[in-house]
Amino acid sequence: MNIVDIVFSSNEQRPQQIAIKDEFGTLTYQEFKMAVIELADQLESFGLSKGMGVGIMDRNSRFFIIAVFAVLKIEAVAMPISNQLKSQELNQILSNSGLHYFLDAGNGPETEAEFLSDFSIGDSKWTLNAFKKYDGIPFAKHVKDPAIIRYTSGTTGLAKGVIIGHQSINERIDGANKVLSLGVEDTVIWVLPMSYHFVVSIILYLKYGASIAIAKDFLGSSIFDCIKENNGTFLYASPMHIKLLTNYKSDESLDDLETVISTSTAISKAQCDAFYEVYKIPVSQAYGIIEIGLPMINSNKAAEHPDAVGHALPDYEVGILSDNFQKLPFGEIGNLGIRGPGMFDAYLKPAKLRNEVLKDGWFMTGDLASMDDSGLVKVEGRKKSMINVSGNKVFPVEVEQILNSHPRIQLSRVSGFKHRLMGEMVFAEIVLTEGDPVDKEEVIGYCRDRLTTYKVPQKIKYLESLPMTDSGKLKR
Repeated sequence: MNIVDIVFSSNEQRPQQIAIKDEFGTLTYQEFKMAVIELADQLESFGLSKGMGVGIMDRNSRFFIIAVFAVLKIEAVAMPISNQLKSQELNQILSNSGLHYFLDAGNGPETEAEFLSDFSIGDSKWTLNAFKKYDGIPFAKHVKDPAIIRYTSGTTGLAKGVIIGHQSINERIDGANKVLSLGVEDTVIWVLPMSYHFVVSIILYLKYGASIAIAKDFLGSSIFDCIKENNGTFLYASPMHIKLLTNYKSDESLDDLETVISTSTAISKAQCDAFYEVYKIPVSQAYGIIEIGLPMINSNKAAEHPDAVGHALPDYEVGILSDNFQKLPFGEIGNLGIRGPGMFDAYLKPAKLRNEVLKDGWFMTGDLASMDDSGLVKVEGRKKSMINVSGNKVFPVEVEQILNSHPRIQLSRVSGFKHRLMGEMVFAEIVLTEGDPVDKEEVIGYCRDRLTTYKVPQKIKYLESLPMTDSGKLKR
């Protein structure tokens, strides 16, 4: 099974249907297929082949989609990568992953990979780069037919690679579309970063023949114009995008927009109500997680309970569980567990197959949640220390490592604080070494040079000391 062949087969009878709309015009499904096959052939001529790990970095674009599909077409393993990463972050991910090749559109930081060749995707100029030290070393050899790898948090709070196979991708997008019901009549407005949202989104939309209209940027006016100009019917966005769209003032309405789904982080009832007041369209929350896909959507109680993440989709089971993995009574807060089709196949490092991770068949999300007697689920909080900045996940340990590398910082502790627009932002408590005071802007600038923007502390507090455990570990 190859998910690219499935997508192509699904659209054989509609070759002139528009697949992608963007600043370069329109791309039909036939043109998209030909572009993918042409690039796949080119990559194979460079020596790329089945089972190799390949990173792909670009901004949101048709070229990014074509590149990921081409890598999947030759049955290599694709790792979509954000071009917003800083050099240190990017090279650490590339080094830890053991990738063989790196496809670079040239709009992100430089890497330590060895340049091999220039190539083009349409009018877009790319470079092919290699990591020679991984020659002959199989990528994710513990997984059968791996397709996509993405980094997310583990129970330790450190990022680890989540591997999803071709069959798992197909299962989870079929499960999600039983409720999303997207098809050839739909135009999806794309505003989320493709590097973090690809499987139960880009691949799903293309399998079912929808058109994807890519917004040129994330301004409220640009999102509005993209919806209006492309007769958008479906918006899948973060609370930040929804708030920006709400605050955009226009005398025109969005008559074609039928569905608005909020994902990535919790959205407040006030935000949902404000959006409805402007556009008369309810906002539905969805619960997405890279290990599973999209198992919950608030599709029928969005107006009444916009703060809930919804009911389990038909193919999934959701449980509010005790620490012994027993279901709790309705209304009680417990550990959120999910089981169903399309789950991740394995973690990359340390190498663990799905069945080694599941607890009695449940994937434990690390979230705390409650469920009413109708099955409606509300996320109450998180066990993990992860900070969620408008859907972008920040791990305190990563930020602390950068802070602690500053010559005048002795120790740091990072946490999140609530932010009206972004959901959460990063807060750092710092113990300085002896000497003159250090300006907080200098510390922020130091982080800004080494971290993606959303990971940079927005508040800093200097302390004489930080609480430690008896064993010498930082108390959180």
